[in-house]
Amino acid sequence: MWDYAPAPESRDIANLKPTYRMFVDGQFVEGGGEPLKTVNPGTEEVLAEVSTATTADVDKAVKAARRAYERAWGRMPGSERAKYIFRIARLVQERARELAVLESLDNGKPIRESRDVDIPTAAAHFFYHAGWADKLGYAGYGPDPKPLGVAGQVIPWNFPLLMAAWKIAPALACGNTVVLKPAETTPLTALVLAEIIQQADLPPGVVNILPGAGDVGAALVSHDDVDKVAFTGSTEVGKVIQRQLAGTGRRLTLELGGKAANIVFDDAPLDQAVEGIVNGIFFNQGHVCCAGSRLLVQESVAEELLEKLRARVSTLRVGDPLDKNTDVGAINSREQLAKIEELTASGEAEGAERWTSSCALPDKGFYFAPTVFSNVSQAMRIAREEIFGPVLSVLTFRTPDEAVAKANNTPYGLSAGIWTEKGSRILWAAQKMRAGVVWANTFNRFDPTAPFGGYQESGFGREGGRTGLEAYLDV
Repeated sequence: MWDYAPAPESRDIANLKPTYRMFVDGQFVEGGGEPLKTVNPGTEEVLAEVSTATTADVDKAVKAARRAYERAWGRMPGSERAKYIFRIARLVQERARELAVLESLDNGKPIRESRDVDIPTAAAHFFYHAGWADKLGYAGYGPDPKPLGVAGQVIPWNFPLLMAAWKIAPALACGNTVVLKPAETTPLTALVLAEIIQQADLPPGVVNILPGAGDVGAALVSHDDVDKVAFTGSTEVGKVIQRQLAGTGRRLTLELGGKAANIVFDDAPLDQAVEGIVNGIFFNQGHVCCAGSRLLVQESVAEELLEKLRARVSTLRVGDPLDKNTDVGAINSREQLAKIEELTASGEAEGAERWTSSCALPDKGFYFAPTVFSNVSQAMRIAREEIFGPVLSVLTFRTPDEAVAKANNTPYGLSAGIWTEKGSRILWAAQKMRAGVVWANTFNRFDPTAPFGGYQESGFGREGGRTGLEAYLDV
């Protein structure tokens, strides 16, 4: 028996400061709200104190964004906007290691994921959209599409910097200005992005970043002078926002929850499928809207696949997010951990068969061992509700038609996965799946050139690619 030696990344690289301030009109200023303490989920220690916004601060930020839109950014040629966005991308790359360590400290995700996925993809979104800024007339939205104005954007805690990039980059490329509210539990990388924006010399007010709780987000999305709202988060909050904006004429895109089906047919390469299943549900501790949280396996291979899957999951290392050998990091908050524990308890109570990895968990911090439920029925809560944690529900099917029917038996529709050797079956199933993104023989592949978004209770609108530009243009 052998084990990995610890390989910790130095937390000093994060350049952690004791206090952080909100960013309005090109300056870091004190917010009028009660300061919040942001916590390291891996150790439960307080990382920093962060000033928060009030309704008056939201008003100041929106006014600053409006001035910047009318006087500078909205009338600036696309080729000039591109230079600024390109500069942001380069600075994100230059400070990538610092951002990766800070992200893992504040969010709890493994440093391997922050370093190899979150930060490079965030930079890629800025690079990609910098390229669009002077080509909007060729994007298929008319010869001279116009920006909307001021965009109010609210992002979640699961991919803090990446979600900021997904929102800010297309808005800026299209000529809009931005007021962004990062998640309450993960504000730090967004505020370092504000430093980068300042370093890139963007005109004051083009991007404003307001930390705080849900009340700050509510004040932002309901502000009369915001032309466009973009929200990523829970379906419940998305519904509230949609009701609020109905009839106002203001534009809205929502990227909400998911309960994605990952379908494994009997001719699938099982070892490859197991790797995709593990990536689909245990990546980022399962804190992924498009996580493959429902595994649908053809009956004839279900037993063999489950055996391989349990063996593979038992090798996953759960622990210190800053250890480069860690596969599964910390759950983002005590509240989220309690929600995961409650839903897994319901799975056992309703009769599903629970298997949990016997991996050792750290004494301090918010951790949950990877868990797989078999003998799951569609009526169970673990098959219907978004757990947003490292918990997989396994269901079986006999025919392709049954697989598609079960996959679509959900109020959500964000993503899906298909595992089979047959190209014709991939195309057949993909056409029938009610999901915004369908992966074939892979899962959780993201690219700034590809649109991402959902149907039904997973929201509407697309982010990324040429299609994603439409949400920020007056077309």
